[in-house]
Amino acid sequence: MGWANICRRRLKVFSLALVIYMDYKASQKRNKWVSKIKKEEIWRKTHERNARRLLNLIIGLEGLWVKLGQYLSTRADVLPEAYICLLRQLQDSLPPRPLMEVKRTIEEQLGDKLESLFSKFDDEPLATASIAQVHRATLANGKEVVVKVQHEGIKRVILEDLKNAKAIINWIAWAEPQYDFNPLIDEWCREAPRELDFNIEAENTRRVSENLRCKTAEGKISGHNDVDVLIPEIIQSTEKVLILEFMDGVRLNDYEALDVLGVDRQKLVEEITRAYAHQLYVDGFFNGDPHPGNFLVSREAPHRPILLDFGLTKSISVSMKQALAKMFLAGVEGDHVALLSAFAEMGLKLRVDIPEQAMEVTNVVFRTTTPANEALESMKALSDQRTKNMKVIQEKMNLSNKEMARFNPVDAFPGDAVIFFRVLNLLRGLSSTLNVRIVYQEIMRPFAESTLKGLIGPESLRSTTWIADSQVHSEVEAELRKLLVALGKDKVLGIQVCAYKDGKVIIDTAAGVLGRYDPRPVGHDSLFPVFSATKGVTAGMVHWLADQGKLGYEEAVSSIWPEFGVKSKDQIKVHHVLNHTSGLANAMADVIKDSPLVMCDWDESLKRIAAATPETPPGSLQQYHYLSFGWLCGAIIEHASGRKLQEILEEAIVQPLGLHGELYIGIPPGVEERLATLTLDLDDIERLAELGGAPEAPAVVRERNMAEMAAGLPVLFNTLNARRAVIPAANGHCSARALARYYAALAAAGAVPPPHSSFSAPPLGSRPHQPKFPAPPSKSSKKLFGGSSRGKSPAAAPPASDVPEKKTIFSQPSIRDAFMGRGEYSELALPEGVFGLGFRRLGAAAFGHSGIGGSTGFCDAAHDFSIAVTVNKMSLGGTTRSVIQLVCSHLGVPVPPEFSATGARGPDMRPNLPPPL
Repeated sequence: MGWANICRRRLKVFSLALVIYMDYKASQKRNKWVSKIKKEEIWRKTHERNARRLLNLIIGLEGLWVKLGQYLSTRADVLPEAYICLLRQLQDSLPPRPLMEVKRTIEEQLGDKLESLFSKFDDEPLATASIAQVHRATLANGKEVVVKVQHEGIKRVILEDLKNAKAIINWIAWAEPQYDFNPLIDEWCREAPRELDFNIEAENTRRVSENLRCKTAEGKISGHNDVDVLIPEIIQSTEKVLILEFMDGVRLNDYEALDVLGVDRQKLVEEITRAYAHQLYVDGFFNGDPHPGNFLVSREAPHRPILLDFGLTKSISVSMKQALAKMFLAGVEGDHVALLSAFAEMGLKLRVDIPEQAMEVTNVVFRTTTPANEALESMKALSDQRTKNMKVIQEKMNLSNKEMARFNPVDAFPGDAVIFFRVLNLLRGLSSTLNVRIVYQEIMRPFAESTLKGLIGPESLRSTTWIADSQVHSEVEAELRKLLVALGKDKVLGIQVCAYKDGKVIIDTAAGVLGRYDPRPVGHDSLFPVFSATKGVTAGMVHWLADQGKLGYEEAVSSIWPEFGVKSKDQIKVHHVLNHTSGLANAMADVIKDSPLVMCDWDESLKRIAAATPETPPGSLQQYHYLSFGWLCGAIIEHASGRKLQEILEEAIVQPLGLHGELYIGIPPGVEERLATLTLDLDDIERLAELGGAPEAPAVVRERNMAEMAAGLPVLFNTLNARRAVIPAANGHCSARALARYYAALAAAGAVPPPHSSFSAPPLGSRPHQPKFPAPPSKSSKKLFGGSSRGKSPAAAPPASDVPEKKTIFSQPSIRDAFMGRGEYSELALPEGVFGLGFRRLGAAAFGHSGIGGSTGFCDAAHDFSIAVTVNKMSLGGTTRSVIQLVCSHLGVPVPPEFSATGARGPDMRPNLPPPL
């Protein structure tokens, strides 16, 4: 192909692109002045006219452009019918090459005369495609075969067309940066040369056939992830000739023949989709070109799909395969954290922090396919969603319309994923062409899950390698690790346990994985959502402010927070809030039931709490304030200090105890990679259903589906909306070692323990990350601190390096009595109540707080003992109880009733009020 020919090809391509563009712009202008019926006719003719132009160009140029036409012909879900009807013939019926050219190639490649090689060779090809054409033949031994013969000179044509396509893509990326298809064309440039070597295709075919072997010697399906497809046997191959076993089948786009055979199109496409799910997620080796021309359907029942043409076959690494599986499953589960983690692992980088939009795009990729007759409606919905997403990005990035027109939210797109997404689009087009609806999330899920099975599941829990590699601190820790291995197979996904005794670390163990679909190991600095264990931290901040003289326990909340003093709430005092006796236990319950995400709006939540009406007089009834406790305490903290809650958390607890980067209420951006994700113990879901129907359960519980309630918690709290929100009753994220150190300090009346053990890495507090808080309001602002006589200067806390080292958090020696509501503070708490002032009473000198699902932290001051357990497999606390019982029994520390075999469960371990958090 000389330079003159090359220039002619380029001129034809760019000229046609300009003609089609101008034609559509002209039709667009004409449609502004005509009726709806005429509009439809104008568009129909425009589509037909330009589809014909495109088809004629592709047939004339052949080469790569045929590949493009084949791809477009499968996209019945996005292209007008005129394009689909005309371009469909490119799938296997291009004009054939002369027989003499075919004969010459065969004889050169196989080194013998055609007549000697075959007893019969059909002159008319079965099909002609972009790279080769296929003839039916019979070998000398009588075996029926097909012979695939590469077109002469096609290699140079393909490579030249790739250069032209690259030039067009570069121009589009320059003119419209948000439509940068360079990753796609770059990957195609890398893979296309391999498609031109039939020896590689032969090896690919053998490998895929072996991978998809779906029947045992007895003819039975060997597993739920096996597939029922056929692949021809390879007889012989050279660089330009490939001989395969002949399989009698009808083309996938021969709808009449399919109907005559009685083929179930739905079942057919589902099996093809399963075959590709196996290749993608199980094998990591898949055919990147699943257009209809590469399939047949066997004429004999059960009419199985026949998979052909493995020239463009992609191999991906184990880590990429796992990341793709994780991305899919994160989309199914709505797990933002796992999704962002998957993006990072696969090398996909975003220019903006948009987890919600990233989830929406992922769900679009794996959405249920639509039949061709719904393509227009589907495309309009996708276009509207894209416009909405880009608007959100524009507002977040504060970009002008001009800047937005050139903004691409993707900073880096992994080449390995390009063909993966292309395959999904081709399969989507395939199902639309055959007018069936495929639910990707159902069909692909078992295969994606199997990818992670060896990393997450029984196979990963057979030895102590499941435990993070760190030095054992004590005999009790060695026993604990044996227990975790024993429990792990059925009850543990990921766990951290840390304990202090006499001021020293005796246990610091991390085990398991970060999530059901996140096989990364739990580290000592991993951050677990601990639900209501957060309340103990929030209560500590209220006590810190009281110790600082910023508020009084007997002070009316309305004197600190003026907006609160309405609807008979002026008599509610700080100690009522801490003691769960304010009468506002169910404040916002109806709102959260109808709109759970309201709890993520800090200002709106405080506004609604301030406007709530108490159910009982203050101090008369102790009723667990499962969510309202956090907003009540949080508002008291912010109004009494004049600062943000997170700032008080930093100054009062994180800095003096050296917990930097391992204790948050509402995570800041930048720590997502260390987050554990939640899942449910399915056995406990069944128990919850039984408990919800028990006669002794509260009426409000019996009226609701307990299993449904519990199942909704991980879904909600795995979203970054919930994780980044400030929910001081339920939104703590911490490591067990941070929580245990906090309780070690409380057990010692605030004395800061010696430095944490150096055995676990990275060292506690070594994370440099500091949250960035919004600018605080001015002193005159009434929105947050309106009228508070306690309003202090809102200056941010100084950096940790500038803060003098503290030896104690509290100055009052009787502070432990305040925690438990005893001694001089006994009048501030109900004598027989399960709560003191913000903490659950667990014994004569023991106090702490647990969260639903099993995470807990508590201390026993009499034994100078503290412990914390964090888990991500939510249960009714069985795993945690086993851990606490072992550790306490070994040390001679009384087992708190909440964790004993027969004692009353804490409020978060029993369904006393919905939703217990």
